Amino acid sequence: MAQRAPILTDERVVELISTATMLGGTVADPFAALMARHSVTSLVGMVRQACREGVEAVPDAPPELVAFIAAMEAAPQWLDMELVHKGARQARVDAALLSPFITRGAFIATFTNTYAALPMALTGALSGRRAARRVNETANFFAVTTLPGALDRYGPGFEAAAMVRLMHSMVRYNALERSDRWDPEIYRVPVPQVDQMPAGMIGLYLLAIRIRRAGRTEFTRSERALVEFARYRCFLLGLPEELLPTTAEGIIAVFHARAALLRDGFDDATCGGLIRSTMAAYLRAGESRFDRIADSVEKSYSTAGFVLAFCHGNRHVARRMGVSIGVLDLVRIALTAPFIIGRVLAVTGANRIPMLRPAVDRYLTRLVKRRLAAYGNPEFVSDAKTYTPIAH
Repeated sequence: MAQRAPILTDERVVELISTATMLGGTVADPFAALMARHSVTSLVGMVRQACREGVEAVPDAPPELVAFIAAMEAAPQWLDMELVHKGARQARVDAALLSPFITRGAFIATFTNTYAALPMALTGALSGRRAARRVNETANFFAVTTLPGALDRYGPGFEAAAMVRLMHSMVRYNALERSDRWDPEIYRVPVPQVDQMPAGMIGLYLLAIRIRRAGRTEFTRSERALVEFARYRCFLLGLPEELLPTTAEGIIAVFHARAALLRDGFDDATCGGLIRSTMAAYLRAGESRFDRIADSVEKSYSTAGFVLAFCHGNRHVARRMGVSIGVLDLVRIALTAPFIIGRVLAVTGANRIPMLRPAVDRYLTRLVKRRLAAYGNPEFVSDAKTYTPIAH
C-alpha cells in the first residue's frame, strides 16, 4: 500500500479525487429524480425498453431519459470494440470458472469503511435475505458483460450497465432526499463515481500490481484487451475518463489516491453489520446437499480471498472486521483447489491455442449462461418504500 503523505502533497491528484467524490451520475441522476412523479416500476420499464428497442420506442420519453441513453451511446474516441470483444473473451474465463468463488469476498470489501458502506446501510439492501439478492445481482452484472457482444449497443451488458447506473442514482436520490442519517456536509455525495471505480477496476489494479512487481511498465497486447474491456464497461457505468487510466502506473495511482483521501472509519454497527449479513447469506437457489456443500466451499474461498486481498493476509485484522477463517475453510480449499485452480489453468492454456479457442469459448459461454441462471434475474432497483435500514 502506498504512503498517504506523498499523495496528499500532489495537488493534481487531490483535486481529481476531491472532484470525483462530489460527482454523482450527471445524466442518470436527473432521470432518477423523476421518482418524485413516476413510480420506480415505470422508470425501470422506460430504461429497459430504451435499451432494447431504442429511446424512440418509449412513448412520451422524458428528456432526462433521452439524455441518459444518449450519453451511453456516445462512444468515446479511444474505444476499440474489436479489442473490447477480445478482452471480454479473456474475461469469460474468470467469469465462468473463478468469479463464483470470490465475488462475495470482493463485495464485502466495499463495506470496510463507514462512509463507503453507509448508503447500503441506509437502504437495508444487505440485511437478511436481501443480502443474497444484491450479491447475486453484482455477480450477474459482471458475468453478463463478458458474454459475446454483451457491451454492444443492444447487448445485455449495455442494458445491465444502464440499470446499475439507475440503481445507484436512486440510492443517491433517496439518501439525500429521504434520510436523516446522510449528512452532505460530512459525506458529500452518496455513491460518487470515485466509489464505483474500485468495483469496476479492481481486476486492472491487481493486474497493474503484478506488472509492477515483474519490473514491467507496459501492458502486453493481450493485457491491453482486458484493460480496454474493463475501461469501456466502466464508461458505460458512468465513470469519467479521468478515473480510467490507460497505464499500469496510472491505475495504481488513482486507486491509492482514492484510498488515501477516503474518510477513515470502521463503525461496527454499519460496516460490521453489512459484512456479517453478507457472509451469512445463502446464495444458492436450491437446498440440496450439493447446494449446501457448494455454498460452504464458496464461502471458504470468499473468506480466504478477502483476508488475502484486503487484509494483507492478516487474520486478526479480518476477524476485527467480522470475517474469520478457520480450519474447515482451509480444508475445503485444500480439497477443491486442485480441481478449481487446475481447471482455470487448463482452460487458460487451451484458450491460447488458436485451433482450440473456438471450442473453449463455446464451453465458457455456456458455463457463464449457467452461472447467470443460478444467480437469478437481477432487478437492479432501489425503492425507498422497501428500505429497512440497519440499526445505528
